[in-house]
Amino acid sequence: MEGLVASLGETLGEHWAWILVLLAVAAFVAAVLDTLAGGGGLITVPALLLAGLPPVNALATNKLQAPGGSGMATWRVLRMGLVDWQTVRLPMVAAFAGSVVGTLIVLAMPEGVLDIAIPVVLALIALYVVFVPNAHKPPAHERMSRRTYVATVVPAIGAYDGAVGPGTGSMFALSQVLLRARDLRHSTAIAKALNFATNMASLIVFIVAGKVVWLVGGVMIIGALAGGYVGSHLLVRVNPMVLRVLIAVVSIAMLIRVLVA
Repeated sequence: MEGLVASLGETLGEHWAWILVLLAVAAFVAAVLDTLAGGGGLITVPALLLAGLPPVNALATNKLQAPGGSGMATWRVLRMGLVDWQTVRLPMVAAFAGSVVGTLIVLAMPEGVLDIAIPVVLALIALYVVFVPNAHKPPAHERMSRRTYVATVVPAIGAYDGAVGPGTGSMFALSQVLLRARDLRHSTAIAKALNFATNMASLIVFIVAGKVVWLVGGVMIIGALAGGYVGSHLLVRVNPMVLRVLIAVVSIAMLIRVLVA
């Protein structure tokens, strides 16, 4: 027990107990917002950075909680028949491979580069979450064949998720609407499965590399589960666009704090 406390003190500082509580609260809020509007990772990653975790450890620990939500969503869309296994099997493999590559790239990057690059990328994604509409109408015809889409776009988005993460689900969904001429509902259902594959791939690589801070991630999982439950009950009571703006404002403010710390 003393060793665990010492380790937490070394990672999070002398106020580690309060920081764990605040991280659990951040995970709860992020899960509520993510359920309602997406982009919850824009809250949890900056929170982990502010807690004092090095950038790679922050990304790795954030991935510990991510597969739970995306895995449950994947199980639901498959069970409800919104997508079938034959449709998503090959794209999931491509997404998994892309995520492995993205995670390996992050692990190979110097920490000094990540200190600046991660906040800047997250700020750009926060703006993307707000300004890219979430209900595109598909074009009249496909702009890219399934084979080309699976071979190029899917692993590219997977690599982004392995490297950073927030906004990946929206990228998968909207790319299918715009390039494959799918309706948004079907595209979103497929995106859940692809996002689960990328989350699992990145988490596995981070675990092998020894970058996950297990206790921190475990505490955040509790907050995330509670937040997902609450968010599901608020689903029809709030305006998602208002929440998207809130997520962007809060995350950018947190990232500015990270950069000036």
